Amino acid sequence: MKQNLNNIRKENTNISFKRKIINTILITLLGISLGLFSKWLDDIAIDNTIWWNNIIETLDLGNFFSDMAIWLLIALIISVKSKSPIRASINVFIFLLGMNISYHLYTIIFSGFNPENYMMIWYGLTIISPVIAYACWYSKSENKISIIISSIITFIMSSSCFKTGMWYVNSKGILYTTTFILSLLVVQKKPKILSIIVIIGFILSMMIRIPFISG
Repeated sequence: MKQNLNNIRKENTNISFKRKIINTILITLLGISLGLFSKWLDDIAIDNTIWWNNIIETLDLGNFFSDMAIWLLIALIISVKSKSPIRASINVFIFLLGMNISYHLYTIIFSGFNPENYMMIWYGLTIISPVIAYACWYSKSENKISIIISSIITFIMSSSCFKTGMWYVNSKGILYTTTFILSLLVVQKKPKILSIIVIIGFILSMMIRIPFISG
């Protein structure tokens, strides 16, 4: 089994235990920081006389960081850049857990309410994220299995970054389109293979709607 998985993508074992711990801490801090930042964007009162407030309003950063697309991209990057599928599972889980807890606590303490039902969706995704991250780690290859995984990733990302339906695809905005393009760069396929997985991804997104993700 291990050999078959190594044929898809070989693990990088040239990393010390100390480096693993440091990476884990940094990823946890990243999740916590981005969770706080996301909730801060939700609560900020926009003042059009302040230039950076205008940028936040124009790009609609508050809604963007409350949506799935950016978090799926960050989780994908963490997964693919990890040294092994096990590390991918651990890293993505702690990132999402840190992000969710900081967002949730900020909301309770500073916003004065508990979005329990909303957070249950995110906690549920966090619980299953190690399995998904493990699979996503194998997307960075030219193996047939890797191409299938990449097609599924493209399907999920296109569903979260575009408004799709039978026979139509509409962009949700420049930030979402950029997020989708970055997700393609993460898996890094040859142009011909990339074209195939993009076509498959969009066809699936037009035919299948994913609860809480599809636009």
